[in-house]
Amino acid sequence: MESSKAVWSAEEGYPGDYNYREFYRDIGFDLDYDYIRPYIHVDGTRINTGIKYHRISGRMDLANKGPYVKQWAMDTAASHAANFLFNRQKQVEYLNDFLGKKPIVVSPYDAELYGHWWFEGPDWLNFLIRKTSCDQDVVKLTTPSEYLDWYPRNQIVTPSMSSWGYKGYSEVWLEGSNDWIYRYLHKAADRMVELAQSYPNAEGLLRRALNQAARELLLAQSSDWAFIFKTDTCVPYAYKRTRDHVETLHQDLRRDQVQFDRFALAGRYRI
Repeated sequence: MESSKAVWSAEEGYPGDYNYREFYRDIGFDLDYDYIRPYIHVDGTRINTGIKYHRISGRMDLANKGPYVKQWAMDTAASHAANFLFNRQKQVEYLNDFLGKKPIVVSPYDAELYGHWWFEGPDWLNFLIRKTSCDQDVVKLTTPSEYLDWYPRNQIVTPSMSSWGYKGYSEVWLEGSNDWIYRYLHKAADRMVELAQSYPNAEGLLRRALNQAARELLLAQSSDWAFIFKTDTCVPYAYKRTRDHVETLHQDLRRDQVQFDRFALAGRYRI
């Protein structure tokens, strides 16, 4: 919780620092239309270009944001990396005394945060990794599997069903606006498992067909579509993506089943 809050908290998290780049100001909307026209959408619609001239500055109207200063942002990112590392040092020192063994601190974050919402996020990671490696010897970067090699005996726990969404459960992705999609996703997943188990040694075109079917399943299962249904934003797009991937999957499977059967009948695979 401590390491997560330092980054994710809307009140305390690093990404909200006033020196960091403002996400919601973009030259696609800021600059004179005649100037920006050649660089935006083909039909002339203003879009986000990714070029942003302003910093967060503070809690104020977007129109009053100050200009972005790269050096200020980098200095802040380095300071935040040092702060994060210092707090992890104190955390592991306390936990080591409490547990009687080297503790592990897991810091999971949504990768979309780094470079997208938090423009300086990759720089923060760069500073943090370098400082961890070169500036101290209390905390070591590791992986869960490496930690288990050190301490193979651990208490087994069963985490409760939870998410980062509303109320900490899965209500955002499983309620009246989107619960209808899962019957189709479960049906598609069952079919994919059946085919994968039926042809474990697939090669060539057969393997490519199976891989493409798996891609369509994963795309259909994306939680973004259910999330969009819940938030009621761009719902036609979410509906189209869900429908298209499910339909394409089944079309591929029907088409490829003929190919599967042809290979099987030719004696190349066992049914």
